[in-house]
Amino acid sequence: MSPLVSVQNVSKNFPGVRALSRVSFELLAGEVHALVGENGAGKSTLMKILAGIYPRDGGEILYNGELVNFASPRAAQMMGIGIIHQELQLMNHLTVAQNIFIGREPPGRLGVFLDEDKLNRQAREILAHMHLKLDPRAIVGGLTVAKQQMVEIAKALSFNSRVLIMDEPTAALNNAEIAELFNIIRELKARGVGIVYISHKMDELKQISDRVTVLRDGHYVATVPTATPLDTIIGMMVGRTLKEDVQHPPLVAPRGEVVLEVRNLNCGPLVRNVGFTLRRGEILGFAGLMGAGRTEVARAIFGADRIESGEIIVRGAAASIKSPADAVALGIGYLSEDRKRFGLAVGMDVASNVVMATLARHLKFKFVLRQQAIRATVESFIRLLSIRTPSATQQVGLLSGGNQQKVVIAKWLARDCDILFFDEPTRGIDVGAKAEIHKLLRSLADQGKAIVMISSELPEILRMSDRIAVMCEGCITGVLEWKGATQERIMQLATQREKAKAA
Repeated sequence: MSPLVSVQNVSKNFPGVRALSRVSFELLAGEVHALVGENGAGKSTLMKILAGIYPRDGGEILYNGELVNFASPRAAQMMGIGIIHQELQLMNHLTVAQNIFIGREPPGRLGVFLDEDKLNRQAREILAHMHLKLDPRAIVGGLTVAKQQMVEIAKALSFNSRVLIMDEPTAALNNAEIAELFNIIRELKARGVGIVYISHKMDELKQISDRVTVLRDGHYVATVPTATPLDTIIGMMVGRTLKEDVQHPPLVAPRGEVVLEVRNLNCGPLVRNVGFTLRRGEILGFAGLMGAGRTEVARAIFGADRIESGEIIVRGAAASIKSPADAVALGIGYLSEDRKRFGLAVGMDVASNVVMATLARHLKFKFVLRQQAIRATVESFIRLLSIRTPSATQQVGLLSGGNQQKVVIAKWLARDCDILFFDEPTRGIDVGAKAEIHKLLRSLADQGKAIVMISSELPEILRMSDRIAVMCEGCITGVLEWKGATQERIMQLATQREKAKAA
């Protein structure tokens, strides 16, 4: 069978970075082809070239056997190549139908006004073809992330796409939503659509893909059947034997004094009478389904959201935290689940991001930067955290996801915060970088840092936590010691309201 898409010896350079070096890749009609590799391997860059977002510096792309060179994303779309980015590209204030046909809305009789009825009818036909029960008139901003994902797919299919590229499509979905997405993918596959599936969740690849192509450091490594042993695929990705269980054995009992106590905390509909304690040197995992209130608890304690009632006690003293600045002054750091939006200034360089929370310490006469001290601080954290960057002056937006996460961690370590909230610390990070982040978290706990780790991945919660607080509908429904914790017990607590218990 001739390939639907054939990428031959494609190369791409960015300032200071060789993103792709003579990479080849083939996609067949009616297959789900997984593209894997560590962050920075070149997966997204390769797909953005195929989708017309980036120009290539060398090599060829054949589509349906013909040489193509897409000048823009719209040119690729019109030829039937669609891409669904990890960060959804939707306009939240518009309806489902308006998002699907944005820029291609059918005109009314006079050719001036929009024909809403025809627009909704066309959208309804696409949604019905996908077996989706979605109202074309619904405002996208009011939909769940999973439904928004389906709107993105519908938008791509409205171009009669024969190639669909999905970049981390399940990063923000729960198990039921993932199952719904997989059903859609199987239907598209049956219709002959070729799907490129980028994901760091290796168990998903086994369920949904037919073949796997591995990239490493911008180079093509191999294409293998999905049935290939997982250890073999991971070994090709990282170029070394990866030991998943990198942390020290979890504690049987918390080791230090209580550094943070929360009592009867209330904040909006998703934080109701929450109470827990956090001890020096422990990792307290927060588990629960999407919308359980885990992130909202962290934001309330950090002062990002206004608290309605309750007490926050830091190192034995009542604390009044009305803003993130108050929290930082108390030695509390928060690594948001959305690092690009809330954790980084992606247009600035590594050095600026690392010292952002400690800039006042690097000022002479209150307005002159101590450049030598800044360089020394930044270089020390680059070495300490093994941040892969050409230099401290590299723009953060050009780093891989794992290295961006390390820059955020460096920012809070530079501030010397001893209470750290990590919200989905390994989301969108490859297996090699994930192991490094796990090792770093355990190392920080061993140094006496007190850590709250919020994660939607139960294996990660079980592997890393000394204790696990489980949330359901805004309440802590149970606290499990490491020894007695299982995925089944966590899911029981996460899916049924029980009397809230203090951690």
